Amino acid sequence: MLPLLLIALVQKPDGPELTSGRPIPPEQSCYDVWKYFLKIRVDPGTRTIEGKVEICATVLESSEDMVLDLDSRLTVASVLMRDPGFCDMGGDKPVPFTHRDGEIRIHAPEYLSKGDHPHKSVVVTVRYGGQPREAPRPPWDGGFVWSKTASGAPWIATCNQMQGADLWWPCKDQPNDEAQEVVIEVSVPKGLVVASNGRFVGAHEDYDTVEGKPMPGWTHYMWYVTTPINTYGIALNIAPYETITRDYTSVAGDTFPVTYWVLPENVAKGKVLFEDILRQMRAFEELFGPYPFRADKYGVAETPHLGMEHQSIIAYGNEYKMDRWGEDRGYDELHLHEFAHEWWANLVTCANWNDFWIHESFASYAQALYAERVGGQKAYFTEMREQESFQNKAAIAPREKRSTAEMYFGDRPGSPGGDIYYKGSWVLHTLRWLLGDETFFAALRRMAYPDPALEKAKNGSACRFATTDEIRAIAEKSTGTDLAWFFEVYLRQPKLPVLGSKVENGVLLLEWQSPTGAPFPMPVEVKLGDEYVRVPCPDGKGRLELGGRADASVDPRKRVLRAGNGAR
Repeated sequence: MLPLLLIALVQKPDGPELTSGRPIPPEQSCYDVWKYFLKIRVDPGTRTIEGKVEICATVLESSEDMVLDLDSRLTVASVLMRDPGFCDMGGDKPVPFTHRDGEIRIHAPEYLSKGDHPHKSVVVTVRYGGQPREAPRPPWDGGFVWSKTASGAPWIATCNQMQGADLWWPCKDQPNDEAQEVVIEVSVPKGLVVASNGRFVGAHEDYDTVEGKPMPGWTHYMWYVTTPINTYGIALNIAPYETITRDYTSVAGDTFPVTYWVLPENVAKGKVLFEDILRQMRAFEELFGPYPFRADKYGVAETPHLGMEHQSIIAYGNEYKMDRWGEDRGYDELHLHEFAHEWWANLVTCANWNDFWIHESFASYAQALYAERVGGQKAYFTEMREQESFQNKAAIAPREKRSTAEMYFGDRPGSPGGDIYYKGSWVLHTLRWLLGDETFFAALRRMAYPDPALEKAKNGSACRFATTDEIRAIAEKSTGTDLAWFFEVYLRQPKLPVLGSKVENGVLLLEWQSPTGAPFPMPVEVKLGDEYVRVPCPDGKGRLELGGRADASVDPRKRVLRAGNGAR
């Protein structure tokens, strides 16, 4: 989601939330989705949709019922099931269902009995439609965005991270169940273009995908996602787009298309942004490893809302700004942040929203790393100072499950708390200081791609669900030391460590007080004249002979997240 420096005060969403904040009901945990086949017709004139979704799933445990998520604003016309063993055979039969409180409950024990089948499969087809929720404050409070271009043409986008993909299509809306592939077919009135996830398959004039038959005046677009994808990352972008495109050669040696879907009136500005996109691509590939979705594309679509990290089709609505608060940065920070999510959200996905920081903290810290790349160390420290704003009232990686809204807003229901963005970014900044640059950047790449061999993979095998404990384990492996003291203080509880300092008999004495009560062996930077000295603090205490000097400055560049540093 968006960098907080670009977010005005927002209200807590009033719509449905992702259900992952509470235990997954057994009627959802009993199956695993491996393919979605989404067919949808979008009518800008009536602001309605009609759709059909085919869900291919593996039955993990026998159950009498199966639960899908779908906003109750939409109407379910029918639910069909089949038990073919394969998803390309017929035999669909209607099954009883109810649809209320955002859930489609399907009663079909004959299809959901696992028996002795090691890989029992089931196919569910849901026909639905209606007027989907219109996003009140996109992208934070989501749904469909119905807008107009300068010429008066329809300009439509979906964005639903906070509330879930079930705002507009039936799915299993849990972060830890990504389909391995998705087919997306969309029919729109002629003259409009659909930009969506994955690779472009083709378009048919005068054809409707939902009914599967000719329909004059409509165009049918087909997209195919070949790699695992989270449900909220699936998006529609619809407008009379033009495209700016180029083949790009990855650091892995693969060539894939980079395309920007731009409004006709903004083509000239789009060409400038496009060059920035390519520069950011090279920088992030060198930092984190190859762009993960080379099998499909990297796409950006101009949207009537600010932005979102939809996999392989980033939503961009920053109006071509390459500055912040009047200062020219020379790069578009909105795109930079959303683009970082291709690694930190889409490649590496939190297993549940209590580890949401893995998405937002890494993307926020990527802003500082890119600033350093283009503007040097001064630009890096400037970016970190500008990220000194968060509430610091709750753990940014609690062990208990949370919803997206709980993690995003914390205990400030009127505005984003910032902890999973900027406190987490400061945690990574501090980890870099602790490990040193060489070790930190090697570990950072392994956090994206744990096995270097996965950097060559294009089939989606590199995509994974990650937890805070895994991030910690990678950091520990890089150093060969136990970092429990670091992760427990910074991620599992909210209070910051306190650094005390005093001079006695010409010696600078440093002492950490940890909120956990355990030793906190964090080294501290001290400036003496023009020299920066790294002072070790084994067992939380350090000392530096000053040699009669009185100009010692403790942590002058704010290397460490501590009380008084990095939190207002």
